Amino acid sequence: MKIAMIGTGYVGLVSGVCFSDFGHEVVCVDKNPDKIDKLKAGEVPIFEPGLEALMAKNVAAGRLSFTLDMAEAVAGADAVFIAVGTPTRRGDGHADLTYVMGAAAEIAGAMTGYTVVVTKSTVPVGTNRDVARAIKKANPQAQFDVASNPEFLREGAAIDDFMRPDRVVVGVESNKARKVMADVYKPLFLREFPIVYTGLESAEMIKYAANAFLATKITFINEIASLCEKVGADVKDVAKGMGMDGRIGNKFLHAGPGYGGSCFPKDTKALARIGQDHAVPMQITETVIKVNEEIKRRMLDKIVDLCDGQINGKTIAVLGVTFKPNTDDMRDAPSLTIVPALVGGGAKVKVCDPQGAREGEALLPGVKWAENAYQATQGADALVILTEWNEFRALDLGKIARKMAHPRMADLRNIYSQAEVLEAGFESYAGVGR
Repeated sequence: MKIAMIGTGYVGLVSGVCFSDFGHEVVCVDKNPDKIDKLKAGEVPIFEPGLEALMAKNVAAGRLSFTLDMAEAVAGADAVFIAVGTPTRRGDGHADLTYVMGAAAEIAGAMTGYTVVVTKSTVPVGTNRDVARAIKKANPQAQFDVASNPEFLREGAAIDDFMRPDRVVVGVESNKARKVMADVYKPLFLREFPIVYTGLESAEMIKYAANAFLATKITFINEIASLCEKVGADVKDVAKGMGMDGRIGNKFLHAGPGYGGSCFPKDTKALARIGQDHAVPMQITETVIKVNEEIKRRMLDKIVDLCDGQINGKTIAVLGVTFKPNTDDMRDAPSLTIVPALVGGGAKVKVCDPQGAREGEALLPGVKWAENAYQATQGADALVILTEWNEFRALDLGKIARKMAHPRMADLRNIYSQAEVLEAGFESYAGVGR
C-alpha cells in the first residue's frame, strides 16, 4: 500500500517509520525544509531509542522517503494520515486544530482517487466530521472516507508500542474504509494484536478518556503520597499493595513530581473544555489538572525545606529535566516549574540530563549544564533527582557525598532508600510519600 504521513513530529515520524517496516510504501511530508533535509540525510530530529536505525533500514529498502511536496506524497495514496500538532490553544484550553484543518484542505486538492484520510493527531470529538466537510468543500468531486486512528505511543518506548500494541483503535463508517485500514494494519492482525473498530466519535473519545484516566492514576498516588508523609506510611508499599489488585493494576502508581509531556497536560485540558462546551463538566479531570500543578509546587517546598528554608545563594544540583527518561521532550516537564523557581529564589543551579540540553538550554536560562552527575554535584548544597534516567539509578553515593559541600538529597522519584543514602554519608534525605 502507499501511505502518506502528513507531519514528521513525534507521532508522524514514528508511525511513518513503523508503517514502512510493515512493508508499505510511506512518504512523510513536512513544511519545514530544515527538518526534511535532515531526515533525508538520515538525521532524526527527536530522541527515541531505536528510531534512527529503523528509519535508515527502511530508507535503504526504498520503502520510506521524505518530501516537502504534499501533492507528490498524496497522489495515488491509499491512506493519508494527518499527524500534525494539536497544542493547547492559548486562553481557552481547547485543542488548536489550525494545522489539522489546514492539512485537510491541502489533502483535498492533492488526492487523485479514492483515499482514506486518517486523523492520527489527538483531536476533540467531532473533528473527523469537520475534516470530512473541509475536504468536501475544497474538492466536491473527491472520493474519500475519513477515519479516526488515535495513537497510544509512550515516548521512550514508541517503537515497541507501535509494533506490539495493547490495542489499535480505528473509527470508520464504511466497509470500504474499514478494508483499507485492515490492510494498513494487517501485520498486527496476523499476529493477533487486538484491533478495535468503532464509530468516529467513540474513537476520538477513547484517546482522551484513556489519557485522562492515566493522569488521574498518577495524580491520585501523588496525593496519597502527601498523606503518607503526614501519617508515617511509605507510598511505595502502599502502591505495591494497591497494584496487586487486578482491578487497579500497578502501572502509573509511582509517586513523583507530577505528570508532564506532550499528551497528558494538553489532553486533560482539552477534555475539560469539551465537557464544559457540552454542559457535562469533567469534574474529576478538572481536579486532576489543578492538583498536578499543586504537586509541582509541593516538590519545590520539599527542596526548600531540605535546604533549611533558604535557597538563596545555595548551589543545587538537578539530575534530569526531561518529563521522563529516554526522551528529549521537555513539554510541561516538572522541571519547567521547579528549576526556574529555584533560580528565581537565588539558587545557583547545575543541571545534568542525558538528552535534555537540546531543548533545555533555551527553556531553562540561568542554569549551568554539567556533563555528568559527579560534575553537577561538585560543591553542591543539595542534590535533586527529577527524572529517573537509568544512569542516575546506580550512582556512587559515597563519592557524591564527598564532593558536595552539604550532602543532602531530594529524591523526587524514590530511586533510593533513605537508609542507603544516609549510610553513604548524606546528612539528610527527602523522598516522596515516605
